[in-house]
Amino acid sequence: MYDAVLLLSFGGPEGPEEVMPFLENDVRGRSVPRERLLEVAEHYQHFGGVSPINAQNRALLDAIREDFAANGLELPVYWGNRNWRPYLAEAVEQMRSDGVRRALAFTTSAYGAYSGCRQYLDDIVAARAEVRDAPVIDKLRHYFDHPGFVESHADAVRAARAGLDRPRLVFTAHSIPVAMNAGAGPDGDLYRAQLTAAAELVAAAAAPDLSWDLVWQSRSGPPHVPWLEPDVNDHLETLAAEGVTEVVVSPIGFVSDHLEVIWDLDNEAAETAAKLGLRYARAATPGTDARFVAMVRELVRERLDPAAPARRLSALGANRACGTGRCCAPR
Repeated sequence: MYDAVLLLSFGGPEGPEEVMPFLENDVRGRSVPRERLLEVAEHYQHFGGVSPINAQNRALLDAIREDFAANGLELPVYWGNRNWRPYLAEAVEQMRSDGVRRALAFTTSAYGAYSGCRQYLDDIVAARAEVRDAPVIDKLRHYFDHPGFVESHADAVRAARAGLDRPRLVFTAHSIPVAMNAGAGPDGDLYRAQLTAAAELVAAAAAPDLSWDLVWQSRSGPPHVPWLEPDVNDHLETLAAEGVTEVVVSPIGFVSDHLEVIWDLDNEAAETAAKLGLRYARAATPGTDARFVAMVRELVRERLDPAAPARRLSALGANRACGTGRCCAPR
């Protein structure tokens, strides 16, 4: 039924000269102020103009291939990005040249909403349109409540908490416009609902004795457009005013420590905490955690074998075929 797997991700620059072209690709068609692009470009320049996400995707690609080989799943794995090389259309062309006819896409986004799910489906349609006789590509389901995702985040929270007494647990995810989250029909508020479910699962597994909050980070839109709030920095100020003295921040909305995690949490939020006198620890993301990598194999096997179990820990799990039922919010 399927003869390949595609790792589909966001992409990032790999040198100073690539930063602005990459950012312009990212915001094409959106009203993001030029000042905001220059601000974000400066964040990349702190790391030599190189985004960590590409190295992380290469490591994940190698780990998936090794896991497939070790567990008898004989499918080649390709890699393509939305916004930078290797572009998705290049991966589709390579698959076509290699004789692939039908592939499954694993995206580095665990949740619904437009940019985390529906846009990837649109990207697949656009890339296939560029390649004659392109293979069919079906996206794997959301995995925010899969044990492999939840357990790796839970262990990271336990590790970050070590040495602290009773910190407040703060989960963060990329903010999106309120209108995008409040989609019509069964997908309304799906993004926040899925993130809340994931946070509940991780908190119950890692720190059932702690209070927790879900907040937002990395807002990038024009100031007059309402986005999900509160921002993590504003929330830290609120906690400090309430007498909280310790916090553990878990980037539940992310699968790897890419630039938005490193800059927004390890720099900006950490600096905010220091100014407020808060003891601050940031939990890691799954990255190449063995359970997370094994999850990819399980998601593929779900689609290869209708009798295979679909492991999920909440009632919000999407259908096996992404794009049907309660799955992806429209633009």
